[in-house]
Amino acid sequence: MDRRSFLKAGMTGAGAFFLPSIAYTKINNSLGHVVIIGVGFGGATVARYLRMWSGGKISVTVIEPRPKFVSCPVSNRIFSGNAEIKTITHGYDSLENNYGIRFINGFASHIDPEKKIVQVDDQRLSYDRLVVATGIDFDYSSLPMLNADIQTSKIPHAWKAGAQTLLLRDQITAMPDGGVVAITVPQVPYRCPPGPYERACQIAFYLKQHKPRSKLLVLDANPAIISKRPLFERAWNDLYHDIIEYQPSSTIENLDINNLSIATTFGKYKVDVLNLIPPQTAGKLALNTGLGNGSKHWCDVNFLNYESKNIPGIHVIGDSVSSVPPKSAHVATSQAKVCANAIISELSGLEFDQEPVFANTCYSFIDDKQAVHVANVYRYDSKDKEMKAAPGGGISAIPSIKEGAQADEWATNIWSDALG
Repeated sequence: MDRRSFLKAGMTGAGAFFLPSIAYTKINNSLGHVVIIGVGFGGATVARYLRMWSGGKISVTVIEPRPKFVSCPVSNRIFSGNAEIKTITHGYDSLENNYGIRFINGFASHIDPEKKIVQVDDQRLSYDRLVVATGIDFDYSSLPMLNADIQTSKIPHAWKAGAQTLLLRDQITAMPDGGVVAITVPQVPYRCPPGPYERACQIAFYLKQHKPRSKLLVLDANPAIISKRPLFERAWNDLYHDIIEYQPSSTIENLDINNLSIATTFGKYKVDVLNLIPPQTAGKLALNTGLGNGSKHWCDVNFLNYESKNIPGIHVIGDSVSSVPPKSAHVATSQAKVCANAIISELSGLEFDQEPVFANTCYSFIDDKQAVHVANVYRYDSKDKEMKAAPGGGISAIPSIKEGAQADEWATNIWSDALG
């Protein structure tokens, strides 16, 4: 894809991304081997753009334990009955067949940075550059009574779209009219800041249509709604004032798993369905490898190329990164393009872009047809060596059906941009 075509696709699709001025004519016939761990939005995008922008001169291997790509964006609409799991599930066929990317359906258990080797099940893969795009993991240290097995079977977080999304949907569907659903929101930072509040809208929409005597309790560990606050407050007041009860600054202090009873800073609640979204950290493999920044449990990177500040030769993109921009699908794809450009440049002996700029757009549905959005531009600040908010972007004035249609187009475009 040439510069003009890419810029046109970026502006009309997943948002603006500013391609650096770089001539790829100096690229050697074989630049090296890049291994990518994790094929979500960030991992898929960096794999695709490494192959495209290098003219196929970088060999790419990706490691992913899940056989299909299941999109977190749009997954909340499953709870309202306005999307199906098959709608958000996509294969990796295009990346493999059209871009020559090697896929390993397996689990990366260990990274040896000195030898530049990744252990995948019974295989050992060598690399010239490694990209870690493993997303988030969950921190149960403040909830010792909870674990991954309980979340898989009884108290789903559904914060990684897939089986738990369907479990939570089925629990809500089976709940009798007059029951209580609770969503817990962890303290920031976490994946997709507006996600819990959009989920509240979608669950409340379903309850309003099918179980009108039921209630939805939102227990937020943050002091207020942290994203699109005026829009969500208005939607809840206008559409769901008799269904949603919002409790800010509600940190979980105790949890009775058997009785689905939650004690928070301000009260104790017995519920019928519990959607407990735990506190989050960078992926465990990243932290176990030494890529984390200590007690903050996220990964510090050089924002010019997303190389780890702790270990050279390893790049980290997506939700594991400690940064000002939110942990979102669009940010992950933008980081992936900066990272892909930098890796190609470095392996070619060229200077990479010193002033990256990218945008983030996030849509949220507030009912079955209306959506709202927030958009921001982020520019590299050379003094503080950080991506910072820059002039541009904006937020919806009101929800609209038009934005709902644009949200559907945005999802289609970002899936295509990542997966080909």
